[in-house]
Amino acid sequence: MQTTESPLQLRLWTVDEYHRIAEAVIFDPSERVELLEGKIIWMVAKGTAHSSAVGRTNKLLQNRLGNQAWIAVQDPVKLNERSEPEPDVAVVKIDPLDYADHHPTPAEIYLIIEVADSSLKLDTEIKAKAYSQAGIKDYWVLDVVKRELIVFRNPTTEGYQNQEILTEHQKISPLDFPDLEILVSQMLPLV
Repeated sequence: MQTTESPLQLRLWTVDEYHRIAEAVIFDPSERVELLEGKIIWMVAKGTAHSSAVGRTNKLLQNRLGNQAWIAVQDPVKLNERSEPEPDVAVVKIDPLDYADHHPTPAEIYLIIEVADSSLKLDTEIKAKAYSQAGIKDYWVLDVVKRELIVFRNPTTEGYQNQEILTEHQKISPLDFPDLEILVSQMLPLV
């Protein structure tokens, strides 16, 4: 009888091991990688639309949230002992040391936003499941190609229970900041 399981046994990495690899300078500084579910993943190159959307989203959130939250751009968050992704934007609790002694953990995360141009499948499937399993209650994927926002909420160990797609003309509020109303187009690159 055949099985669908891989005959290969993968050796998964922990966050501590991943940090030791980085300290040993195994990867070239130009190589962009992140740790997700124990696997070191190559990060996709960013196009101009991606960079514009990240910049616009960061500026919008900085201006609208002020000192209510810390906005981290393409910085690591530690989901668990085997995942430390670098989301495009993370809205996290203010830390007295500005996260000098640790990366934000799920209990400190209000919202994670990934911007997708060529990474839509990774962001909506693999990363969505990892964020859901970590208990991230508000996860958004900004699709710069279709110019829409995919909103994931109600995390479970199997994945998010709710997924909604908003057009660029619709508004949304982060769960933890219900008075902050954002028009999706405000995060997208100008056309």
